[in-house]
Amino acid sequence: MSAAISEIPLPQSMLDTDLYKLTMQQSVLQLFPDVQATYRFKNRNLDTLFSRQCIERFRTAVSHFATISLTDSELQWLKEVCPYLTLDYLTYLSSYRYKPEQVKIKYIPVTSDNLKGQVEIEIVGPWVETILWEVPIMACLSESYFQSVVVDWNYDHQDELAYSKAKALLEANCNLSEFGTRRRRSFLAQDIVVQALVRASKEIPSTGGLAGTSNVHLAHKYNLVPIGTIAHEWFMGVAALRGYEGANTTALQLWEEVYSEPPLIALTDTFTTEAFIKDMMSNPDLAHRWTGLRQDSGDPFAFGPRVKKMYQSLGIPNDSKSLIFSDSLTVNKCIEIKKQCDELNFNKVSFGIGTFLTNDFRLASTGEKS
Repeated sequence: MSAAISEIPLPQSMLDTDLYKLTMQQSVLQLFPDVQATYRFKNRNLDTLFSRQCIERFRTAVSHFATISLTDSELQWLKEVCPYLTLDYLTYLSSYRYKPEQVKIKYIPVTSDNLKGQVEIEIVGPWVETILWEVPIMACLSESYFQSVVVDWNYDHQDELAYSKAKALLEANCNLSEFGTRRRRSFLAQDIVVQALVRASKEIPSTGGLAGTSNVHLAHKYNLVPIGTIAHEWFMGVAALRGYEGANTTALQLWEEVYSEPPLIALTDTFTTEAFIKDMMSNPDLAHRWTGLRQDSGDPFAFGPRVKKMYQSLGIPNDSKSLIFSDSLTVNKCIEIKKQCDELNFNKVSFGIGTFLTNDFRLASTGEKS
């Protein structure tokens, strides 16, 4: 199966995004409806250069985002599957339209022929509106890149590759979720992965399983649980608005004003894990109420022991809490983390796996890893 290079890489649906963008948008709508926001893209790998063709394709795609809207069937599904999304918010989401005029895209040539360069992206507008841009626009940029710059690949054996990864994880009794929207090679690549995960979860005996996917559209399509609660953006936004001292505590308390029911999964590393644990130790009621923690940077093997020590000092049985790992995971890394967590008596452990599933390809010309 060849990689399609002619299609404009648009989101497949208003729900072709990660769940935490919806939950955070609802929180912003309720608590910060008038706040203005500015987003800027930072390319963390300066060796990655974009072609002029890539950026023009990307620019064209962004101009078509305004055509996307929530369908009646999607609205009904959200009401049934996501009861934490209020009627007021769903009414807002139904009327929501992307505004491409909020997005400024600048191509900056760096090669002598002006054909390769960097891209600057700036998104400005009300936070409640601009919050939905991040995930689909990053997916769109990634897809444009792999349609225009790195093109020596195809979909051959992608189903088998994803299935083999799921099989190894399930045989190790791991719980896993698919988290690969932002850095997917294409929507079809992500769709193939999710289908393979579903098939493996039905065929491989395991005390683990497929918990779901962060992509709300694919959760809808394959009758899965949409997974995700909160991202770094919430902590950063709250800190900017309410102050950086004790920002973790403030962000969690504000979140509870919108979501009073578990599961409440806290992201721990926005201002370093050390700062997060310090804030939790100073507010033990939060540590009791929040049902789990997500590790997304740093040493995952230092995280479990550190968190167990925190819970023990607060008199909280650590086997009652969930741990979610989501930082640059591979099969072997998940299995080793699971082994350590078993030894630490963390019984509720899950792995959110992204790029390793949705952007792990081989060169079509040689079969070597791209």
